[in-house]
Amino acid sequence: MPKFILLWTDVVIAALVVFTLLYAWRASRNSDRRRTWSRALREAPAMCSAIVLALFLVVALSDSVHFRRALPGAEGAAVVYATRTESLLDVFLARQYEMREASYSRPLAYEGLAKQSVERGGAIERAYPRLMFGGAHLPQNAPQASWAADVSARALRGALFAALGSALVCALAIGIRARSHGIGFAQSAREVLRNHTEMPVRAALLTVCAFALFFGPMLALMDHYHVFGTDRTGNDVLLQALKSIRTAFVIGTLATLATLPFAIVFGVIAGYFKGWVDDLIQYLYTTLSSVPNVLLIAACVLMVQVFIDKHPEFFATAAERADVRLLLLCLILGVTGWASLCRLVRAETLKIRELDYVQAATAFGSGAVRIMVRHVLPNVMHLVLITTVLEFSALILYEAVLSYVGVGVDPSMNSFGGMINLARTEMSRDPLVWWPFVAAFGFMVTLVLAANLFADGVRDAFDPRASGLRARAFRNRRARVAAPVADKAGA
Repeated sequence: MPKFILLWTDVVIAALVVFTLLYAWRASRNSDRRRTWSRALREAPAMCSAIVLALFLVVALSDSVHFRRALPGAEGAAVVYATRTESLLDVFLARQYEMREASYSRPLAYEGLAKQSVERGGAIERAYPRLMFGGAHLPQNAPQASWAADVSARALRGALFAALGSALVCALAIGIRARSHGIGFAQSAREVLRNHTEMPVRAALLTVCAFALFFGPMLALMDHYHVFGTDRTGNDVLLQALKSIRTAFVIGTLATLATLPFAIVFGVIAGYFKGWVDDLIQYLYTTLSSVPNVLLIAACVLMVQVFIDKHPEFFATAAERADVRLLLLCLILGVTGWASLCRLVRAETLKIRELDYVQAATAFGSGAVRIMVRHVLPNVMHLVLITTVLEFSALILYEAVLSYVGVGVDPSMNSFGGMINLARTEMSRDPLVWWPFVAAFGFMVTLVLAANLFADGVRDAFDPRASGLRARAFRNRRARVAAPVADKAGA
């Protein structure tokens, strides 16, 4: 039996998932919240980005269940566990860990990137060496003759399985919608194809199909080729990109959540009490904002690194050491980045404080803490939610900048910033090694773009100033959906 390991970030991610599920359950029982969230997902970009974020989140969660394997030993002896900490994603990608080459190789290649002295026919010549795992099943004499046909056949097979799975998902979604609306399957399919639905079902299904057709051939090829090539040490680039997703999610979520206690408490107190309390808190976050963030974060990270280096006995494995550094980096980003949200909360509290119901609560003798908790805080949470979602993508990009300057996550931990940092030297060599940078950039842009589009939908749904525009758009959509039904009834 393996020994399950709970890293600090695993605990926080598990708590975050539980809190999200509880919030979703509470929101489903509240008509106003349910209506607001459904309004956020009625636009196609928000719905599609939510699906993309959910797929990335599944990868991050599978990489957050860690364990250490039991080593084989004598019968009756004490169980000894391996020093390497693995995750469920590592089990799925075990083949990619085994497929480690000597050095660089291009995507889907069967030969190395640089020429070496190779013995052929009893003579030594300079040639591109065959890879140990990538394309190893191809004929040794003439691999180029069968390479294109083999790659095409495997990719086509993966695309066919992906298309079949996508068709089943689409049929299932259309069938569920037909049953919930009390209509036939054919009518439900026509309405989905014509986009005559209240929710953007067609866009959601197209997103699922696009992802399936992209990853289907990749899954079919990854056991026999390096789909995105290998890096300088021969590690699979696709493996590094998938392992970097968890790091991006951890930094985006934990660093954002770390800002909330400071921003909410100081912002509400400053806006409610005003006077010298407001002046003191303004001086505090103004001073914090005047220091360049990169320099402040770099100083804090270096102090943390010195402490970790001086106390190696606190960490049983290298994974625990890297995880603690990641957690502390998130806390540092939160402690140094709460000023902007604090300004927004303070300004909103200044406005809410003068409203009639707050003045009435004060006149009836309610305490300041009770008023702030029961009347002010619920009315500033829409700003907190909008800012939290918007800051998620910004922090992912910020991690790339910090890793680029050498003060990001631990070098032993995969991250998009670390991949881009290593790619800056690879982009200047000859022949050009472009695939690590493209892989990291592509995955990171997809995640950040999905987060930004989802944040736009959440902002429009929760922002009271946009509620009128969204309500009119929703009424127009309902009228467009109801028009075919009315025409059919009139006929």
